[in-house]
Amino acid sequence: MSKVDLPFRTAAILGGGLMGRLLAVTLAQGGCKVDLFEAGGPEGEGAAARVAAAMLAPLAESAVAPASVVRMGHYALDRWPTLVASLAAPVFFQREGTLVLWHRQDASEAARLARVLARTGEVVPELPKMKSLDATGIEALEPSLGQRFAQGLLLPDEGQLDNRALLAALLATLEASPQVRLHWHAARTTDDFAPGEPGQPQRVIDCRGLGARPQWNALRGVRGEVIRVHAPEVTLRRPTRLVHPRYPLYIAPKPDSVFVIGATEIESEDMSPASVRSTLELLSAAYSVHSGFAEARIIEIATQCRPTLPDNLPAVRQPRPGVMQINGLYRHGFMIAPAILDVAMELLATGHSALARRFDMAPSLEPATP
Repeated sequence: MSKVDLPFRTAAILGGGLMGRLLAVTLAQGGCKVDLFEAGGPEGEGAAARVAAAMLAPLAESAVAPASVVRMGHYALDRWPTLVASLAAPVFFQREGTLVLWHRQDASEAARLARVLARTGEVVPELPKMKSLDATGIEALEPSLGQRFAQGLLLPDEGQLDNRALLAALLATLEASPQVRLHWHAARTTDDFAPGEPGQPQRVIDCRGLGARPQWNALRGVRGEVIRVHAPEVTLRRPTRLVHPRYPLYIAPKPDSVFVIGATEIESEDMSPASVRSTLELLSAAYSVHSGFAEARIIEIATQCRPTLPDNLPAVRQPRPGVMQINGLYRHGFMIAPAILDVAMELLATGHSALARRFDMAPSLEPATP
């Protein structure tokens, strides 16, 4: 997206998670004075983005996501390098593809998944085509796995980044900008502002996730559980997914031999610690991929709820003049955030968005009903 001229000079952003920080940086880079209000602290401890694996895998996610989200994810893959390059600190970004594996007893489930991915390729032809692998092909990509799996799939050009390094780099960029004032532990709602009035920001952008539910009743939380381990005996070069009929596992390798392991998705807003059962299932599945995980050290077992709308799709809406709400990124936050960012910037600049039409988001742009 090319730089846009903004018809306003001041903005308040509510929420200091992924979308809030991305928008604050982008608006400040465009010359806007930004006040960012966040109920928590600068570490993002209350943000779903802090717990995420940050995989950028539109074809892999098409098993549970519609074509519109897949298009957003494909668009975002090319946008992330530019966004990351503009930040004040380096961020791990990788685009080596996604490896999909399965054990022999799950071959029928893998065949079903392959059919779904093939249909996605027909609907979204700009995606790179998946490649079937035998044991030799798997070993060429991941030498430590070649003798453990007879078949697999490579989804080329998919990627990942380090979510916590990104949040920290966004924070450092905001702290260094003379255009930005940061207000931590300062919860605000859209009702606290009258955009355009004397002494008020000209625009208010609400990116609070589940914190926005008093103003967006349809929001719900979908629980996720993620384990971070330090496993120096494991060598994986790219995100790896294990096909399973009940809990399709993912393993995302981060810098310094850290691995993010996850799978669970529960229709619940329970924020209590992970259960013994789900922890055992995740770690057992990871061990079945690579025996080196037996000696891994558990760094963290985290739970979080992703903000989700009834159709599981992201939405941008404008409930009244000068106010924009962005929400419902569900499990695809990092995968689609640059696409949503650019839709929002087009709307803020001109009131219209060609990208929104490209991503089938037009209905969500209508004025919000009470």
